[in-house]
Amino acid sequence: MMKKIALVTGASSGIGEDTALRLMEAGFVVYGAARRLDRMESLKKEGVKTLPLDVTDDESMVKCVKTIIKEAGRIDVLVNNAGYGSYGALEDVPMSEAKRQFEVCVFGLGRMTQLVLPHMRKQKSGKIVNISSVGGKIGEPHGSWYHAAKFAVEGMSDSIRMELKQFGIDVIVIEPGSIKTEWNGIARENMLKVSGKSVYGDLVKKHANMLKNFEGRGSDPSIIGNTIVKAVTASKPKTRYCIGTGGPLMLNMRRLLSDRMFDRMMLSQMK
Repeated sequence: MMKKIALVTGASSGIGEDTALRLMEAGFVVYGAARRLDRMESLKKEGVKTLPLDVTDDESMVKCVKTIIKEAGRIDVLVNNAGYGSYGALEDVPMSEAKRQFEVCVFGLGRMTQLVLPHMRKQKSGKIVNISSVGGKIGEPHGSWYHAAKFAVEGMSDSIRMELKQFGIDVIVIEPGSIKTEWNGIARENMLKVSGKSVYGDLVKKHANMLKNFEGRGSDPSIIGNTIVKAVTASKPKTRYCIGTGGPLMLNMRRLLSDRMFDRMMLSQMK
């Protein structure tokens, strides 16, 4: 039986790196793509095919997909994982950074999906996996642009799921909770840099301390990689998988609490 072909964006670290390895272990031919090829040397040694990819550069995205189609002839799975967390009080974040957050997390995701869909439609099969976040369902102070981007990923996924059903293409949303990756440290550092000395500084420092206390308590990235393998090998995958430390609990609390009660609960953790 011909091996299926998977493309994982943002494969240079964390969830993307682990997902690429798990898919390969499950029998897929895996292409791992990221801006820095040097950070994917370990993946290459394990047998993952690595490609340069910048999801804010259309030429880079087109070239990535064309290369895979030329080499493998098809793409069965796209894991849209590339992303980062831009944090800081809304008033302090430059619009250039706000636009970059959407370029990476929303427009890059959408464009990569556009590029693989003609091939998946021709195959009459395929799976699009969009890495969202618990943050795609809840908000928190100092994360307005990040949460707005992840809310957009959720809405886009719901819309294209209905569009693509007729072509046998599944759209799957992954909503990680707290995961042991570089994300926490990067978000914390950005938040302090942008708003640590502004009028929002007092709450920002409390928020940063909360994030620091949670660092190291999250789930291993393998919980996400294993879930993605489960989803893309299922004949009828779920539309959403919420996994990782604190994720399901936070979504349950968001459903049960009123807006103001949820706000109070979130702010009470920032001491």
